[in-house]
Amino acid sequence: MTGSARGRTGGSRYGERVPLVAAAVCPHPPLIVPELAGAAAAELAELRRAADAAVARLLACAPDGLVLVGTGPATGWIAPPAVGSFRPWGVDLSVPLPTGPGDDRPLPPGPGDSRLPAGPGDAAPFPPPAAPAAGGSPATTDAPTLPLSLAVGAWLLARHRVGAPVDAAQVAAGASPAELAELAGQVHRRRPRVALLVLGDGSACHGTKAPGYADPLAGAYDDGVARALADADAEALLGLDPALSARLKVAGRGPWQVLAGAARAAGGDWRGDLTYHDAPYGVAYFVATWEPA
Repeated sequence: MTGSARGRTGGSRYGERVPLVAAAVCPHPPLIVPELAGAAAAELAELRRAADAAVARLLACAPDGLVLVGTGPATGWIAPPAVGSFRPWGVDLSVPLPTGPGDDRPLPPGPGDSRLPAGPGDAAPFPPPAAPAAGGSPATTDAPTLPLSLAVGAWLLARHRVGAPVDAAQVAAGASPAELAELAGQVHRRRPRVALLVLGDGSACHGTKAPGYADPLAGAYDDGVARALADADAEALLGLDPALSARLKVAGRGPWQVLAGAARAAGGDWRGDLTYHDAPYGVAYFVATWEPA
């Protein structure tokens, strides 16, 4: 379905300010990785196929660069090299954040000025991006660890041929609207034509066996998110309430609002396609793509 990103921008500025060419939305459950799911891998086969198709569709737009956006312990950009590790979930599997040849431009500063650490304990600013070592491995063993959301994003990209540099940004659960708007406004600064891969889960309160137990508001909340993604409704995503999102243990509110802010800044009409919406483990998962209409 088609929605407008004009909103309060006063008209289309697509191609003028934020050359966003496409976006894909995927969830980030660890069990989407078959090695982690083991015998239960087939339970998320449909989700895996939908996510693969969304990433393939994103790459088919031939962007000059990709930006991954997901939840993390802080809000800001993560400079490559960086590595996602699934060791905390029982499997010694690491996935590097892809980098392109000659990718030596500095990242834009994050909200409040900084290139923030990828995880707790990384207090110092990151060094400039380093070239990947042979075989696609990071050039340094001291690369910071990506949060789960971006590790899953890197894993999804690793299943495809990615011919463009990849940047990543993490969003803290309590990020303010101003921080999210600032991050969204920086998406365009890195590449001439940018595509977004946005990682985020819906409410974790669907049923008594859900991680957040049952909450009667979870269904209506996630139905609203599903409609917003299907309709490419940036204003609806920007209107998600932070307090309610926290109550419902929603991991995607911040990343979705970065997507919405970037689409609104781009302006014009956008076409949404929701290809997956389910809560197999009591957590709502969405897969969708947005493209200029």
